[in-house]
Amino acid sequence: MGFRFRKRIKIAPGISLNLSKSGVSASLGGKGLTVNVGRGKTRTTAGIPGTGISYSTTSTTDGDRPADRQPARLGLWLLLVVVVLLVFLLGGK
Repeated sequence: MGFRFRKRIKIAPGISLNLSKSGVSASLGGKGLTVNVGRGKTRTTAGIPGTGISYSTTSTTDGDRPADRQPARLGLWLLLVVVVLLVFLLGGK
């Protein structure tokens, strides 16, 4: 079992600086949708708050994206639309 280190520093609402032994990254967003950028990669995570259901995808910043990753992008957008609709419907109460 190896040792891990991670520290999150809140810069502003929805913006965090993440420090770990492997490097530094920045997170943008909050519940429902988060984008994390660092070490040449971008990780996008969309989820339905309070359910534990989420979808995450990682891409490199150099533009190399295999063709088989394209369907995963469609799934991410569909989940994002569902999250936005739920927030809109539940926020109106």
